[in-house]
Amino acid sequence: MSRGFRNAPRWIATALALALVVIVAVPVVALGVASTPADLIAGARDPLFVPALWLSARTTLVSLFIVVVTGTPLAWWIATGPRARTRIVEVFVVMPIVLPPAVLGVALLEAFGRQGLLGPLLEQLGVQIPFTSSAVVIAQVVVSAPFYVESAAIAFRRVDVDLMLVARTLGASASRAFFRVAIPVAATGLLGGAALAYARAIGEFGATLLFAGNLSGVTQTMPLAIYMALESDVRAALALSWVLGAIAIALLFAIRVAPQGLSGRTRARLGGGPLQ
Repeated sequence: MSRGFRNAPRWIATALALALVVIVAVPVVALGVASTPADLIAGARDPLFVPALWLSARTTLVSLFIVVVTGTPLAWWIATGPRARTRIVEVFVVMPIVLPPAVLGVALLEAFGRQGLLGPLLEQLGVQIPFTSSAVVIAQVVVSAPFYVESAAIAFRRVDVDLMLVARTLGASASRAFFRVAIPVAATGLLGGAALAYARAIGEFGATLLFAGNLSGVTQTMPLAIYMALESDVRAALALSWVLGAIAIALLFAIRVAPQGLSGRTRARLGGGPLQ
């Protein structure tokens, strides 16, 4: 009896862990068996499907490009700059992770709306951002940038400073050393961060709804179309959900599997070749 009592906590922990696995897995399985391929094909013919899919494809690629181009140098500065200064900037960059999407949507309206902080200046320039495709991109950038910047900063902190010094000693400029040494060494983290950022951008709902609206063909992304389709055509909602699910699985593969091969190729590239 005493032996069974000692083993009880382990069994309780196992049961609790299995309960969480079931809670997480059952919805995924339910989505997989919810409809037949014929139902999905029929749902893909819904008028909401193609415009939402095309808009999400365009806006998420643009937002990912912006995040990577601007977030990479920011992450490098956060990783290598004075900690007292970078800590404050890092807090602001990461803040969208903890803020509810609805709060971010209101904040974006207060920043770029007609009565917002920058609204009057933008109106004088003839620029309108809210409830346009540009608003979709901005919302996606705001919510997804923290995931890339944080992953990239962690990866850059692992870059050996001596490698950079050696590259500079061999005659490479600071920018060439960055692209030929730091980027390849941190490539795994950069790839993972980009995949996380893309997943967050393509799944964005709350901030986009409040800041960009839900206009078909203009601001209605796939998550918004799923929300609308649930009220009229469940098959269209399932078809869109399947597309998003497939993208999520591909991104999971990129994060968990692809970096293993990438690390080997990166080490091989660093093993030879001139820096100049």
